[in-house]
Amino acid sequence: MTLEQDVAAWDGKSADAIRRIYLNVHQTPNFANQVIRLLQENQTQKVATWLLKAFLEEGYVLNSQQTNAVYLALPGLDGWEAKLHVLQCFNVLPITEKTRVIVETFLRNGLMENNKFVRAWSYSGFYHLAQQYPQYLEEAKQLIDMAMRDEAPSVKARIRNVIKKGR
Repeated sequence: MTLEQDVAAWDGKSADAIRRIYLNVHQTPNFANQVIRLLQENQTQKVATWLLKAFLEEGYVLNSQQTNAVYLALPGLDGWEAKLHVLQCFNVLPITEKTRVIVETFLRNGLMENNKFVRAWSYSGFYHLAQQYPQYLEEAKQLIDMAMRDEAPSVKARIRNVIKKGR
């Protein structure tokens, strides 16, 4: 089976099945490009972003063209899971000047999401953006201070992790 066939056959729920898909195909030569192509499709975003996250967590690295493609796909991400998975990859995906505004817009929208996990990781992402583009540092500090007063405990916990890494 191809990655596309495996993804199409996934029930959308089984964590074991998605892990099996990953283990079966992640070492194929064109895996990253296939996943990036799948994350641009509404019906496959959730699984594609999960696969991308697993790939990056294992230490694989995207080239600059692939990284830009991920960021250029941000405006089309629909479900909260897909958004969360990509946000959890920000620490290993450098933000280029070409994608900075797209990333900034995505993060600002994420800070207003109803889903607290997306909000939490959007604060983390904004801090990551500020680390690469110092013009955002003061705003990132203000956002974090405000969140530590007003956000849910789970969001605050994620922010504390960001602070520990070098605020």
